Amino acid sequence: MLRVNRTAVLALLIVSSSVFLLFQLHYYRKYVSKQPGSHIFRPAGHLTPGHLTASQVQWQVVKKFLALVQHFKLPLFLTDTAVLALLSQDALRQRDRLVREPHCSFLCTGRAVTSFALQANQWKYDPSFLLAAEQKGFEVMELRGVDPRLASLDTLSGEDIPLHFLFRLHNHVIQVVFLYERSGNYLWHGALRLKGDADRSFAAFKVLDYGRYAGAYDRPQLILTVLDGLDVRVPRNISHFLAQQKHARFLECRYRDARNFLQLYPDDSSAAAVDFRRKAKALLHLTARTLTRLDVPFWLSSGTCLGWFRQCSIISYSRDVDIGIFIADYRPDIIAAFTDAGLTLKHKFGKVEDSLELSFLIEDVKLDIFFFYDNGDIMWNGGTQAKSGRKFKYIFPRFSLCWAELLELKVRVPCETLDYVTANYGASWNIPLRVWDWKSSPSNVQANGVWPVAEWAELIQVY
Repeated sequence: MLRVNRTAVLALLIVSSSVFLLFQLHYYRKYVSKQPGSHIFRPAGHLTPGHLTASQVQWQVVKKFLALVQHFKLPLFLTDTAVLALLSQDALRQRDRLVREPHCSFLCTGRAVTSFALQANQWKYDPSFLLAAEQKGFEVMELRGVDPRLASLDTLSGEDIPLHFLFRLHNHVIQVVFLYERSGNYLWHGALRLKGDADRSFAAFKVLDYGRYAGAYDRPQLILTVLDGLDVRVPRNISHFLAQQKHARFLECRYRDARNFLQLYPDDSSAAAVDFRRKAKALLHLTARTLTRLDVPFWLSSGTCLGWFRQCSIISYSRDVDIGIFIADYRPDIIAAFTDAGLTLKHKFGKVEDSLELSFLIEDVKLDIFFFYDNGDIMWNGGTQAKSGRKFKYIFPRFSLCWAELLELKVRVPCETLDYVTANYGASWNIPLRVWDWKSSPSNVQANGVWPVAEWAELIQVY
């Protein structure tokens, strides 16, 4: 029987163990360390950007920025559409079980920008915040603009206010959008406009979530949560906020043009005109509350739209309020909702499939609701002459909807307002007309047949 050489056995064991350890190290580096969220990011000072992935850079930049925000107590909340789209209500309820090390599942979107918003009324402008950001290595771009809340028919210019902050570090940009309270009880942000000497390579401006246009939002309710190991405030109703963001474009009243118009055609200041404007304002606010409860969007139409566009107000001699609703948004309980709100139904013309029109009355002011039909390249609403059964059609070029403000109320208007108004009132829309025949005066009216006499009782209802 052969005797075992202890030295040889020991050497064999050492070699085998070394091989096994090398194999483990190779496996870890090749497979385990590349799994997303499976490792802890080192502090920025320990690794240079050249050794970090884009996601790691994004997380570290956001982390450093949020630490600065917390130090200066900025009332910031997350508005980045890519991050919010990843969040679910389940994720927001998981705060207590989140591990301490940052697993970058939400904030690391791979985009070059991360967006936040700041409620301006909750923070007093502090230039030391920008100085501290620069000391932390951020490059800073501050974009300012005129405060529209100070503009009016009497004063056309307001003071400059901050609209957007951009912070750049390691080629990642943090956008901070300033949200200001407006008199219609909503939040507004301005458009991002670069001046002539601005550095246009500072950020990928075309991919920013905010700034292409001014925007308007309902005031969101916020909650504090933890995302990828970082404390972040987010809207409680994320889906509602994202839906608003897609349709937030805001059009400012054209104060300069309105003042020029009113210098040529002074507004009626009689007691009757003042009383009508008061009643019209109350009716418009009541209409907005009623349709909001039904979740039915509407916009200013006809003379009410013309008044906003031309003179930033109601046309005092129009004696009514006009709104439009897409027929796709029609609900059978609209009539009941308005009568419950105190209005009286005056007439109902047409049917859902064709030329529906409703008219209500309250305090001798009429509310006309025109339902619009989508017909490919055009949109149209109908009209009916009660005594003859004749039908009319009013043709408009396709339009989308934007937010605006009228009589201290956030309301929708056609984004393509000039095209809309011109279609209805012609090229001379800027000249007041006190005599108006709804059957022949509009530039876009067309005859559209006659309702069958046998259907008049159903389709022509006058109260």
